This record gives sequence, structure tokens and C-alpha cells, in this order.
Amino acid sequence: MTISRPVGMSARRTAIIGGLMVATGPLSLTLYAPALPTIVGDLGTTDAGVKLTLTVYFAAFALAQLICGPLSDRFGRRSVGIAFFAIYVLGSLVCMAAPSLEVLFIGRFIQGFGVSAGVALSRAMVRDQFVGSEAIRILTMINLILTVTPAVAPTLGSVILLGGSWHYLFLVMAGFGLAILALLGTGARETLPPEARIPFRPGVILGNYRTLLSAPDFLIPSLLLCLTFSGFHGFTALLPFVLIDGLGLTPFQFAMAMLVQTGSFIAGNLLVGALSTRLGGTRLMTVALVLMGVSGLAFATLPALYPQSVLAVMVPVGIWMVGIAFISPSATAAAMAGFGGMAGAAGALTGFFQVGGGFLGSLTAGTLFPDAHTALVIQMPIVAILAIAVALIDRRRRKRQ
Repeated sequence: MTISRPVGMSARRTAIIGGLMVATGPLSLTLYAPALPTIVGDLGTTDAGVKLTLTVYFAAFALAQLICGPLSDRFGRRSVGIAFFAIYVLGSLVCMAAPSLEVLFIGRFIQGFGVSAGVALSRAMVRDQFVGSEAIRILTMINLILTVTPAVAPTLGSVILLGGSWHYLFLVMAGFGLAILALLGTGARETLPPEARIPFRPGVILGNYRTLLSAPDFLIPSLLLCLTFSGFHGFTALLPFVLIDGLGLTPFQFAMAMLVQTGSFIAGNLLVGALSTRLGGTRLMTVALVLMGVSGLAFATLPALYPQSVLAVMVPVGIWMVGIAFISPSATAAAMAGFGGMAGAAGALTGFFQVGGGFLGSLTAGTLFPDAHTALVIQMPIVAILAIAVALIDRRRRKRQ
């Protein structure tokens, strides 16, 4: 059977729709962070109990992608996106009306389940239509939104709290979800033609995931995504404690320091966008790994040499963020390049590696070390070494082929 080319969308439309879908995930993760102390008092619970709402959301977000991707391979990207974002809106409304911590848990789980469509489907939509440097360029734009949003959302949440209670934060999330639904309903086109769809059966799904996990061409880039984002979410969880508690910065000074993180990532993405048509994905990943090696070394040495310096912390952060800008779109495109027939499953599994890596990075940073400073100077160099080791093993494998 000859598979016809899907109607699809332009590169710009794909990037805008995919980027907005992806933005919903980190927005919902961090928008209500400034309200956590208030929620503790209103619901009569503990700090640990409210923090578990983040864990519930993160876990549902990561795991539901494994369902969302295969569903989109069977029913198409657009219809599955509409269904999952409707679930997300429902979860947001449950959270908004939550009278207790238990109901908030339920709402956050529903939210995380629904929003999983963002990462999985945006990558599948790109893979349906684009390969090579064009795919890297579009994924770079999507990746920019994915990583900048967590830096912006807490500030937005603080502004919203000035005008009302924490319930309004979830109303904003519901409104954002409704906007995504409207965009999918009116502005998006299906990118997967009917003749290219595959059955949604447990045997087929498990077979697809088995194929992906046994393919080094998929597994190695996915592991690099996992390690890269474990580092990012690790130091994101640690920086408030290192800079505010350790170095005595005020919240405003902390916000100014975090501009180094956001600015470095934006600069890195602009650089990747300019270089993606000249350099292949392999060279972009090589540059990224060099940057991560330099960043890991800087994390290990600069805070010890200059213990009272903010720049000793933020310079390694900035270098890491430029490295993420180089590696994320390249590794994603490389992981999905050979699996167009199961792009939904491939997009879901790369998202699982990425979100799961972030979860493990933040969990490790908060539990395995006696304090935030120690975690920063030990965990980050180890993650950098692991990423470089994975890449070197893969290079040796390719030479033997």
C-alpha cells in the first residue's frame, strides 16, 4: 500500500502549535509554586503534603505519555490532542474547586495525565512532516518554549496571587487549556494520514516500545535527553537554597540572577537556529557535550574557589543551558529519525525519558545529599561525566559497525 503524504502544516504553524502545547506542562508544574505556603494553611496540611502534589503531577505527566503516543498512532495527533487537553481542563477545574488535599491530589493527577499530550504529540507532529535540519530547527523553537516557561511561570503566579487566592491559578490553567483546545479545533491540521495508522493493541504497543528500547539509535539519544534534563531540573531545585539561604540573596536578587539561566538558554537557541542548517545533528551534539563537560568542571571548582560569588554558581548554570539548547533538538530528532512508522510511540518515549530524567534529577538533588551546596557541586559533575560517557560508548559502537 502506498502511503500518501499527509495534508500537514507549515513549519511555522507546527512550531507555534507544538510550542504552545508543550508550554502547558511546565506552566502547570511551576505556576502555583508561589502559592504552596498559602495552600498549606488553607487546606490545613503540611509542607510535605503539598509538595506531594508536584510529585503526583510529575508522575502522571511522565507515565501518561506512554499511552498518549500509541493512541495518536492509531487515531491521529489532532483528535488525541483534543481529548487529552479536555482531560487537562477537567483536572484544572477539579484543582480550582478542591476543598481538601486529597481532592487536590486527584485534580493534579488528572492534569498531569491530560497535559502529557503536549510533549508526545508535538514531537510526533514534527516527525510526521520533517526530518534533518528542518526538524532540528522546529524542535529548537519548541524546546525554547519548553525550558523558558518554568522560569517565567512562578513570576506570573506571584502576580496572579496579588489579585486573589490560589484558586485563580488553576482557573488560569483551565483557560490556557481551553485556548489550546480552540487552537487544535480551528488551527491545527492532522499530520498522520489514515493509511499510516497502526492498531492500538497491547501487543502492538509493547512491541513498538520493545523495538525502540532495543534500538541503540533511539536509546542513546534518549539517554542523553534524560541526563541533560536531570541536570537541569536538579540545579533548578537547588538554586533557591544555594542562592537565597546560602548566599543571602533577596527574592528580587534571586530573580535577577536567574536571568543568567534564561538568557543563556535563549542565546543558545538562537545560535542553534542559525547553525542547524550548516552543522549536522551529530556536530551539534558534540558541541553540547563539550559545553556540559566544561559546565560540570565549573560546578566542581568555581563554588569552592569563590564561595561567596553568585557568578561562581550562575556561570556553570549558563554554560549548561547553552548545552541544553544544542543537545535537546538534535537528540530528539536523532532518536525519532528512523521510526516514522511509530512516531507517536517514539515521541512519547523520548518525552518519558526527558520528564523522567527531570523527576529523578530533582528527587536525587533533594534526598541524597546533606545540603544544597554539596548536591550542586557533586551531582552536576557526575551527570556531565555520565552524558559524555554515554556519547563515547555510542561513538565506539558506531565505529565497529
